[in-house]
Amino acid sequence: MATLRVEIVTAERTVLETEADMVIAPGAEGQLGILPRHAPLITALAPGAIRLKHGAAEEETIVVSGGFLEVRNNRVIILADAAERDDEIDIARAEEAVTLARERIQSRASAVDLERAVQSLHRAQVRVKVARRRRTAGAPPVSRGG
Repeated sequence: MATLRVEIVTAERTVLETEADMVIAPGAEGQLGILPRHAPLITALAPGAIRLKHGAAEEETIVVSGGFLEVRNNRVIILADAAERDDEIDIARAEEAVTLARERIQSRASAVDLERAVQSLHRAQVRVKVARRRRTAGAPPVSRGG
């Protein structure tokens, strides 16, 4: 069966290089599902969770804070502003970021401050959700190179 070569990189590091059967990503216009032999595509990414499917049962999650996704020749390249594997997320820090963002929303000084606080809240909530899902499942990190 054909697979996709997936690379997720930030300015600081290569977060992941692996093979996957499917990639589900938060596109700027909604969720994208990428399978092998997908048509070429370039799109902006919204902050959210990238899910990589490995076979019928395994799934790997990487949180991104936005960026771009390119699909070409069974290869998915994600250039993320920031990215964390689900096993790298410090849940206490993520929960603290949610609290701080909510406080910033309550005490905003301008529309720009409100927009930034709402974006921060969304990013922090995604990190908490992904980290809690991993801890609840009790799954060990998936080792797929990188």
